[in-house]
Amino acid sequence: MNGLLIRSLDRGATAFLAIVVAAAMIVPALNLLLPETSPLHVPTYIVSLFGKYVCYALLALSIDLIWGYCGILSLGHGAFFALGGYAMGMYLMRQIGTRGVYAHPVLPDFMVFLNWKELPFFWYGFDHFAYAALMIVLVPGVLAFVFGWFAFRSRVTGVYLSIITQAMTFALMLGFFRNNFGFGGNNGLTDFKDILGFNVQADTTRAALFAASCLFLALGFLVCRALVSSKFGKVLVAIRDAEARTRFLGYRAESYKLFVFTLSACMAGVAGALYVPQVGIINPSEFAPANSIEAVIWVAVGGRGTLTGAVLGAILVNYAKTTFTTGALAPYWLFVLGGLFIAVTLFLPRGIVGTLSHWWRERRARGETAGEIGGEPAPRPAE
Repeated sequence: MNGLLIRSLDRGATAFLAIVVAAAMIVPALNLLLPETSPLHVPTYIVSLFGKYVCYALLALSIDLIWGYCGILSLGHGAFFALGGYAMGMYLMRQIGTRGVYAHPVLPDFMVFLNWKELPFFWYGFDHFAYAALMIVLVPGVLAFVFGWFAFRSRVTGVYLSIITQAMTFALMLGFFRNNFGFGGNNGLTDFKDILGFNVQADTTRAALFAASCLFLALGFLVCRALVSSKFGKVLVAIRDAEARTRFLGYRAESYKLFVFTLSACMAGVAGALYVPQVGIINPSEFAPANSIEAVIWVAVGGRGTLTGAVLGAILVNYAKTTFTTGALAPYWLFVLGGLFIAVTLFLPRGIVGTLSHWWRERRARGETAGEIGGEPAPRPAE
């Protein structure tokens, strides 16, 4: 496994990992070690904002794994992200104890308000972090496995698969909006106090959550990179480009698609779990189909099938969203997002990183790069 990871890392991947690890160390250091009067000081709200971007980047990475390399366009990945977030939110709610508004030793505030008499069975165990961590991965993974088992065995592909993934997340959103569902209804879960015994609002905790998000992004990138660089990854690309021919060669395409879809859902669940303590709330709006569509746009902008492009697209688009929605242009953000997607589709179909990579490969094929290094124009290949 170590050899596979080493072989899968080229200079670009190594540089990306170095940037992520450096950010995990430098941003918290600038926040905690420098005084607020310093021009290099990073405020705590910026740390949380960057942490949110990193969580979105991990979500985009999970989508790129299935869409960019296997051709599975999921418009419901926000469901797995939200389920991971709810699992973390349930753990955080159980840590409040008697410090809630109603000071109930067992029931969360919203259950007391709704006159619940006892804690539902599916909340059992969430007072332990290990159990919550297991659910963060298990719940999205099981849902993806069951969904994929039926969808891929029935050979549902293309736009039909996209529609039913969107229907899945919409159905979950409607369910979580109900007060009797046991997850806080419209208000969701909020008013968190502690995580692993540390004050979730403290500067040190915020910095640690940002660093953890960066490290999980690096780990997710390593896993994806090793997977797509292996023989398994080559089969995924073959399924993406010619599924019928791949089946004819003897490969069980549904098994490959089921595995990678389940892995992608688990990654999205981890991203949602890291997201919740940094934003301080999780509610049914995270299931909204528009969120899943927006995540697909991040991947398209950065570059489908590039991994680093998915991360770059998530950060750039969300930075633009923050910039637009904090000023007078807030009502026009959706128009900007739609225009961006149309522009990328028409003029930059490979995305930012994909276009740059294609341009660089073309230069190398023409011999221009070698010629520039040698100090004289490279001869053109014979035609």
